[in-house]
Amino acid sequence: MPEPIYESLWLGLSALVAGAINSVAGGGTLLTFPALLAALNPLGVEAGRMANATSTIALTPGSLAGAWGYRREMSAARRWTLLLLAPSLIGGGIGSLLVTRLDAKYFQNLVPWLILTASLLFLAQPLVARLLQAKPHAAPSSRTLAVIVFFQFLVAVYGGYFGAGIGILMLSSLAFMGMSGVHQMNAVKTFLAFCINGVSVVIFILENKVEWRFVPVMAASAIAGGYLGARVARRIRPQFVRWFVVAIGLGLSAYSFYKQFA
Repeated sequence: MPEPIYESLWLGLSALVAGAINSVAGGGTLLTFPALLAALNPLGVEAGRMANATSTIALTPGSLAGAWGYRREMSAARRWTLLLLAPSLIGGGIGSLLVTRLDAKYFQNLVPWLILTASLLFLAQPLVARLLQAKPHAAPSSRTLAVIVFFQFLVAVYGGYFGAGIGILMLSSLAFMGMSGVHQMNAVKTFLAFCINGVSVVIFILENKVEWRFVPVMAASAIAGGYLGARVARRIRPQFVRWFVVAIGLGLSAYSFYKQFA
């Protein structure tokens, strides 16, 4: 089989599984980013941020579909969405510009730490879930709101720079905003994640950091995977998917550290 076809099949498969995982537990970036990193290895130090940008663009259509799926819950959570929209857009833009404007070696050196951070975030997901199942918090004070807005800005900067795990970070802060239910929090989280990724997509395209030949097959595969994942989600325990993603992430992080420091 010719190498380009094999490469496209491999990347399509990674995006298919990533889309399915995103619909069940999240964490699909931990599959598409390393797959693209390997495919773009001939680019050398530039491979990391090209893989990051291409992965973001390939998975964003699935994020848009998720935001559309929560459109009913969004109307009830409009106040919180508007409050966090500006820090999400600004932070996402700053994070993306840090990727494209700083020397590529900085992102390359951070890759093991970014993968490790994302893996630990998914490891902490059950703790966030228990927090969300607790009694709703009282309406936040002005000081608490200011802290949450600033935290959202930091989450957006990280989201624009790498992105894996931002949903978990956002849910942990939204739990303190006095929202009435998990579905509303998921709606706000999904929409804000799309906004952060949307800003990143625009910047990555304008900065010419996308490997377009991989995008169509990966985007189509991610959408198909999201649909299939939603269909089988009720038959799969999310914790199994989470442990699968965490195991892959920790393994990739260890390998990246080894390559960097060996």
